[in-house]
Amino acid sequence: MALIPATILTGFLGSGKTTLLKRILSEAHGQKIAVIENEFGEENIDNDILVSETKEQIIQMSNGCVCCTIREDLRTTLTELAEKKRKGELSFDRIVIETTGLADPGPVAQTFFMDDVIAESYLLDSILTLVDAVHAADQLNTRQEARRQVGFADQLFISKSELVSAANLDALQHRLKHMNPRAPQKLVHFGEMPLKEVFDLHGFNLNAKLDIDPDFLKVEDHHDHDHDHVHDEHCGHDHGEQHLHHHHTDDDVKSFVFRANKALDPAKLEDFLGAIVNIYGPKMLRYKGVLNMKGTDRKVIFQGVHQLMGSDLGPAWAKDEVRNSKMVFIGIDLPKDILLQGLENCYA
Repeated sequence: MALIPATILTGFLGSGKTTLLKRILSEAHGQKIAVIENEFGEENIDNDILVSETKEQIIQMSNGCVCCTIREDLRTTLTELAEKKRKGELSFDRIVIETTGLADPGPVAQTFFMDDVIAESYLLDSILTLVDAVHAADQLNTRQEARRQVGFADQLFISKSELVSAANLDALQHRLKHMNPRAPQKLVHFGEMPLKEVFDLHGFNLNAKLDIDPDFLKVEDHHDHDHDHVHDEHCGHDHGEQHLHHHHTDDDVKSFVFRANKALDPAKLEDFLGAIVNIYGPKMLRYKGVLNMKGTDRKVIFQGVHQLMGSDLGPAWAKDEVRNSKMVFIGIDLPKDILLQGLENCYA
């Protein structure tokens, strides 16, 4: 049986996850989707809306937050769904897991890698994070869960953008880019989203192209300078906006990119990354890279979530292609200097 694609839908309370889900479930796209909802408390009203309006298979788990108690239940649910699909008792093409708004998506993503039974049945496609443009600045300032959700994202959907000023929206997008440069950002209106932008994104596909803007750091530094200049001129009027522009430097979820034009030594790199993951694993949200490794003419593609990482041989380097390595790390208070220096010690 072909692997069942899985999408994790996350986002802080009120960001529009259910609206997007309803849209996905009610659109005439010819796909049968199983939804696993994990909500707690009064939010179960969302489930009533979904069930009443669709004929899809809804799996409801009401036993607590996804980040603390759900892993075993999620595994059980996924196993049962795959088993029923194999037996022909249930017909569905893919699954969507909607996490509670207070959840860290990390443990949910790890379930797909840690368990052989799940790994043999499912392919984790991507983590989608909805961000509420109206309340995002406050949520990102005060709630680590909201920052983690941004850090984990393969794709960021910004909802309610029409309700904020252009300057505030620009500040939010700038901040999100600093937190997670590898996740494209799209503005969504009332959950209206073409399905091609939701499914089959291959965010966890090791052979997928590594989407890091090569000029990310250069462009952002320049961008920052522009904003400083503009807001110095209008300081009396836009103080709140100015605060927004600069606040991203205080976020504990940050990203940085390592680039190298020398080949890396496989043994040294494995030892170093193993040690780093051992110490900082819980704080490492997502990390991914395309590497030029000594001893192979093919690109080595690697990625990880928390303590779990894997690598794969990618396509061969083209004859005229510059062989360089590029890695992005997204995490909570990661020691950038230690990581960069350690990686530089891994040259062949």
